[in-house]
Amino acid sequence: MKPDSRPAGRRSPLIFGAIWLAALFHFCSTSHAAVSAVDDAGNTIELVAPARRIISLAPHTTELLFAAGAGKQLVGVSEYSDFPTEARQIASVGNSTQLDLERIVRLKPDLVVAWQSGNSARQLARLKALGIAVFASEPRKLEDIASSIERLAALSGSQQQGEQSASAFRQQLQTLRNRYAGRATVSVFYQIWPSPLMTLNQSHLVSQALSLCGAGNIFAMLPQLVPTVSIEAVVKANPEVIFISDEKSTSRAMWQRFPTLTAVKQHNLLAINGTLMNRASPRILIGAADLCEQLEQARQRRPIRP
Repeated sequence: MKPDSRPAGRRSPLIFGAIWLAALFHFCSTSHAAVSAVDDAGNTIELVAPARRIISLAPHTTELLFAAGAGKQLVGVSEYSDFPTEARQIASVGNSTQLDLERIVRLKPDLVVAWQSGNSARQLARLKALGIAVFASEPRKLEDIASSIERLAALSGSQQQGEQSASAFRQQLQTLRNRYAGRATVSVFYQIWPSPLMTLNQSHLVSQALSLCGAGNIFAMLPQLVPTVSIEAVVKANPEVIFISDEKSTSRAMWQRFPTLTAVKQHNLLAINGTLMNRASPRILIGAADLCEQLEQARQRRPIRP
């Protein structure tokens, strides 16, 4: 049969081979295309391809990466990265303030996700000097958590799951906003540690959650993100509610020594899960829902005025 008399619809093996090679080239070029995202320090992080070996340097960044769909790419995490349960099986690279740089380098990461205010600036600078891409994470608004998920998903090539997680977070956040809008303000002291006595200022996500629930942080205007305060300053401010997030059983007894304190008189020495509330992860909305509900109960305990 002559070449030009083949049955219609049939192609030679050479043509099929050319088509297959073209498709393979297109797949490789798109699946390994360069990716970029702007981190919370305002730096553009550029990778020649989506990250396949990622190290997380804080518990909240570990949770963000799993939410972004990048959990399987994690080859190292910081201590106390305990959620989700799969994170506990990943190699530790030290704690947030003291990292094992040698181990990090041996793991050959193509992306490190760092805690901007919690990790050592000196150690992060050394990683950058070695040519390792470092994404600085520091969500300061609740909306930043959704944005962080999307940006990390972009760097790890898991945009679809990242978009789904971010969308779910935004919907849950809006539901809480709608539910507690217009509530009467409650003054709050939020304790993260008893000795020295420590709290959080208005720049921290916890203050955002307090505002969401209709509460005011009595130390919102202090300049430090995590200020140390005195017991006397708390007593003078006389908050209506004291939230204890450090899980220390002695904290409640410490405040009960001041029976004239409004929070004590109205039985508003309340416990809150610090792991949920203090981490800038999607689970903060679980903690915020509990926070809002406990504040509703505190409002109901207000004395009835004649």
